[in-house]
Amino acid sequence: MSADEAAAATTIHGGSSIPSGENSVWADVSPLLEAACQDLQEGELIHGDNFNLFAAMSALEIMDPKMDSGIVCRYYSLEEALESGAAPVPISVDKTTDVQCTIDIMDHLLACEATWHRGHSLAQTVYSCLYLLRPERTSSHALLHSYCKIIRATCKAVLSVVSDTRTHEEEDLFTMTYGLPLSGDGDERCITMLNAVEETLSRQLRACKASSSKRRSLEDIEPLQSNPDLEEGYCKALLCRLRFRKHFYHALMSMRRPQGRGLELAKKHIASCISELAYIQKSSLFLRASAKYTCQQGIENTTASGCQPIGFDASLNCRLAAPTPPRSIKILSWEKAIEYFVKLVQDLDVICSYSLDPSLEAALQFVVKFQKLQPDLVARAHLQILLVQDGKLFGRDPIFAVITKAAGLPEVTKNHDIQKNEFMAQLGQLVIHLLRILCTNAAWQRRKLGKMLQDWRVTYVQLELAFKKEFGEVSSTSNNENICFKIFQQILVWVEEQTYWIASRFLILGFELELYSVHEYCMVYWYIYAVLIKLAEKRHLRMAMGNGAAKNKSKKKKDSLKDLGRDYQIPAAVLFLQSQIYLAEGLSMMFAALKNEQRILPPRNPFNTEHEIFLQHFELLQKACLPDHISYMSFKESTSHANVSILVVYDYFKEAQKIAKEVKSSFANDPDMMTELRRVEQVAEHNSIALNVISRVGALDPSLKISFEFSHHPFFATAVVKRSLW
Repeated sequence: MSADEAAAATTIHGGSSIPSGENSVWADVSPLLEAACQDLQEGELIHGDNFNLFAAMSALEIMDPKMDSGIVCRYYSLEEALESGAAPVPISVDKTTDVQCTIDIMDHLLACEATWHRGHSLAQTVYSCLYLLRPERTSSHALLHSYCKIIRATCKAVLSVVSDTRTHEEEDLFTMTYGLPLSGDGDERCITMLNAVEETLSRQLRACKASSSKRRSLEDIEPLQSNPDLEEGYCKALLCRLRFRKHFYHALMSMRRPQGRGLELAKKHIASCISELAYIQKSSLFLRASAKYTCQQGIENTTASGCQPIGFDASLNCRLAAPTPPRSIKILSWEKAIEYFVKLVQDLDVICSYSLDPSLEAALQFVVKFQKLQPDLVARAHLQILLVQDGKLFGRDPIFAVITKAAGLPEVTKNHDIQKNEFMAQLGQLVIHLLRILCTNAAWQRRKLGKMLQDWRVTYVQLELAFKKEFGEVSSTSNNENICFKIFQQILVWVEEQTYWIASRFLILGFELELYSVHEYCMVYWYIYAVLIKLAEKRHLRMAMGNGAAKNKSKKKKDSLKDLGRDYQIPAAVLFLQSQIYLAEGLSMMFAALKNEQRILPPRNPFNTEHEIFLQHFELLQKACLPDHISYMSFKESTSHANVSILVVYDYFKEAQKIAKEVKSSFANDPDMMTELRRVEQVAEHNSIALNVISRVGALDPSLKISFEFSHHPFFATAVVKRSLW
């Protein structure tokens, strides 16, 4: 700290000195700090007896704009900012300048809105616009007034859907309003006002494009601004921005209609949003060319023209965030904001295109597929509010009916008295909770899925005990009770299957989040193999029980035994899981063999043993006993004797490839499954070839280097064998 900085540090924002106590003396600490800086290395801290690491992390750094809110404030109140002319109305006496500056305000607000959606506070983004803080001041400026109203209404709609779905937990500042004016008088009529302004602009555009004969009949229409050469460009630039806001607001409101009734209408508005965003992008060339006449180029490109917008101050609302220090944020550039909204409306379009299949399996598959698009918070919130409404799937299908259908039970079962069981009600809540969790971001999703595994396991045990207590042994029950017991039994199998599906999802998300290192892949794939084995077993059992019940209805008893062997075959869904099981087992054994033969040397880790790493990755699975009797010792026993020569003889990858090819015909009408099967084939084929190469020349050629990549599949690794030149 220099002498000037030390002096500045002794000054409060108003410029008055901090009063010294009777026994205190102020001294310049610059020499002490300079000496400390010379001795300290990067990342080191001075540790005093009464100042520990926690205190250092909690301290405020004076004159740091991220930590010291006072140092960056230009104005201390909104009134002071308005009196200083920071947000003039009208913006300029010159009409051309007024129009250009209005467009800049629109563009910067769009960038602020995108930044807010990315998790920053509303106070420091959208409501850094002074015009929004005093809505009544813009009433004389119809264009700006209508735009501010639609911005407020849109923010309120987004805030509502994110709050209702509770996805705001991912971004702690998203729903905090800090007492800002989210609603203004007449905001409910924002679309009516916007339509009136749009109609005026449309007439002005027609007037400037009309021929000389028609122009005389339109002489009563006042031009938008004073430069005839720029009239058409400015009209088009304003119209596409207003129309985007209108269609975007309509799309959000339509998607909130219950039971998905507004999805078709929302889809139409989204198509209009996409086209208007394209026009907005095109308008940047015109605005940049014309900006040199109206404003000075700025540094931050948050507008299409490249000019600094009028009427914004991000530091004005900093004090509203007390007692926490304000975050230092950077508003997204205009180009990035456009990209964000293009991506957002495309994600919303995917949601609107969903057929609302009442099958729980289809809904889960859709959510997992949708998450691969990496949607942001707003899109995921709309998906969640579509999936779960009033405790029902899509607001129309009771959860118990959804569960019975997923378990493969007959249609009449959905009205069975079993739904009155308290543990069945608890199971319904778990299904709703699962759907909501799958709509969160990957990190939150994995953490919450891991924690809910124990809930599913406990619910299964409670259901099993309740059913045995109520019905006892099957042989001692009447025929009607026997049927009820079979229904309960099938639900229990489905609960187990679903539990293992959640466990597999938990493990796979670790690859997406890059939580595993190469030297941990052996245990990860071994655990995936163990979970998939149980998942395939439970799915096969559940499907066999469902098919058996259906066949017993359609066949006589004497025919069913005779045709059982002929009709029985492993379902395609189970065979698909079998191909993944072979792939996971092959990868686990390959890593184990390479490690055992010291072709992959483990890193020196002074902090964690392999056993501790195993517990860290799979602690939540171990607590839920998924699968039973799986431990670190069983992992070591399974992999300790693996070697490359044995793997070549019994090639798991060839088996995986063979099954994937055979099962393709069953999924000919499912493009997503066909894509997945091709990926499995590619990984299996490449790993099989790599295994043979390692077996033949690995020991003879010490320069052979083995690495792994995810070029063919997002979570099944592909071995790459290359000869090193060094």
